Amino acid sequence: MDWKQAWSTTANTTNSALDALAPVCVPFAVRWDLEADRRDKLRTPEHLKALMAAQKEHNAARSTHATAKSQQLTARAASNNPFAAGRRAARVASKAASRHERDTRAKLKAARVNYPSTLKARAIQAHSLHAVPSVITSVVMSASHLTLWPAATSAVLIGANVAGLALGRRKLRVPVDESVTLEERQLMERLDPSYWVEHAPDRGLSGTVTTPPAMEPGGIRCEIRLDGTWTVKTLADKADSIRALLGARTALRIRITSASRGGWAALTLATRSAAAGVSSLWTPDRIPADPLAMSLGLDTETGDEVLIPFDERLLVSGASGTGKSWSFRPLMATAHLRGDLLLIDGKGEEATVWEHACRVAVESDEITAGVDDAHAEMTRRKVDMKQRGISVWDGRQLTVVVDEGQVILALISKDKDRLQRLIELSSLGRSRGVVLWWATQYPLTDGGAPGVHKLIAPNLLTRFSLRVAGTTQAQVALDDCAHYAPHQIPEGREYRGHGYLKGYGPRMLRTWTLDDAGVRNLPKSIWTPERSGQGPAAPLHLVKEPAAPAGVLSNRDKVLAAVQAGARTAKEVADATGLNKGTVSREIKSLVASGALVRSADGRLLPGQQAA
Repeated sequence: MDWKQAWSTTANTTNSALDALAPVCVPFAVRWDLEADRRDKLRTPEHLKALMAAQKEHNAARSTHATAKSQQLTARAASNNPFAAGRRAARVASKAASRHERDTRAKLKAARVNYPSTLKARAIQAHSLHAVPSVITSVVMSASHLTLWPAATSAVLIGANVAGLALGRRKLRVPVDESVTLEERQLMERLDPSYWVEHAPDRGLSGTVTTPPAMEPGGIRCEIRLDGTWTVKTLADKADSIRALLGARTALRIRITSASRGGWAALTLATRSAAAGVSSLWTPDRIPADPLAMSLGLDTETGDEVLIPFDERLLVSGASGTGKSWSFRPLMATAHLRGDLLLIDGKGEEATVWEHACRVAVESDEITAGVDDAHAEMTRRKVDMKQRGISVWDGRQLTVVVDEGQVILALISKDKDRLQRLIELSSLGRSRGVVLWWATQYPLTDGGAPGVHKLIAPNLLTRFSLRVAGTTQAQVALDDCAHYAPHQIPEGREYRGHGYLKGYGPRMLRTWTLDDAGVRNLPKSIWTPERSGQGPAAPLHLVKEPAAPAGVLSNRDKVLAAVQAGARTAKEVADATGLNKGTVSREIKSLVASGALVRSADGRLLPGQQAA
């Protein structure tokens, strides 16, 4: 046996056990030391002099009282008449002496309070009160047989007192990784139970005790024992006091949640991110094997990948500059590779990147046509499901993405029919495989320019929020999880793409991102209502689209050729070329702007030279 190794293991185990017990005894030791210090400060020469004077006066009063009582007894023996002058005088003198003795006793008591015994002496006196009788009782009871439990109980009480003081005063060994920063080292030292209990009362945190802190992938974590009337909520309300006690910087995120047991809270300081060492760039490899799930990002505290439902309606909120578009792209790419994607873009920038890969709608006529087509597809699938006797659509999912929601609502708010179709897409489409995803910078349902309609918002059950402007926006963005406080996410490039997921817990997530080049590398798949009737199509694969061979006409050339061949309306051009309405509308505008086409007074299309 390696005795040296055995001794080292035993010592480490013992120290770990003592470190675990120490926080429990810290309040007892602190109260002991505070009381001992208070007593020591009162034991001044002035108070000692007053105590000695009070004792002398009280002893004199007791002697006088004893003499008066003796004289009263003598007077009673000398005369049987209770009203005799001698008995009355003795009685009055006895009462006066008794009153004086009581007064001096009260003064002596006050003097003893002002000059108390040391706490150590009081403890010895208290233990003597049970130790001596316990030993005597054990000896008496052991006359016939061995019975030592009274003495043993007394010894246990004395040992518990000594052990409690020793453990409470024990300097804990806080394991600090060499890789921690100076800030983290200082925070861990202040989270040490001995420091916390000593300074917590100054910040209004008396009655709370920490456990030794630990460094985790997401930062520093420890538990706090809540004594008395403390609750997790009241402790969370004291977050500013905790920040001041720890000397933490204002931008450091502090999270206080319930621990795994009652009467305890968990404190997390986000000094680092568990996702820091992982690239945020999204690739198709991030698509989960589960067809009903998609990857949103990483938990910054644990480093775990966070999945959300693929077939669920979604609301993504985020102020300008928070990385909303880049964070939303991986979800859109997943929808595009797994099924069909329709992007209704109120601003137009995203459509510029996505138009080669999926169907996009930017202009007013494109947006209205997109809403109409998606609603018609939802209705068609309802009929098809009824004919086949199924309750849930079993084909490709059509994902309708609205970005920016405020612009879209402003465009169709006065068009009640199309607004109602959009509302029905949010409420009826999911079971028919038509799922609405909504993105907005302004998560408001009221006012003159809402970012999401008040009848659409309740249907968007999956909600993710980056930083928003204020508490009102946070309430709409995360609903009953608004206390995650997305409006308090710090500003700055390092927090772009960081946000909270409703129902996941107040742990910040870092989303995946997809740049313009990644979107351009997606395969082309333009959804049209006509193609939807052809049944499920094969899943798409991410490949770079080959260059068009020589002699193949571009979309603009096809539109121009159709007009030159006699097509005079956008519908006739779409029928002649096979292009979708959005593409036809966009190419017509470009050709009109360049002069290759012109519109007549009645709106008909004419080649440029013919108009001339």
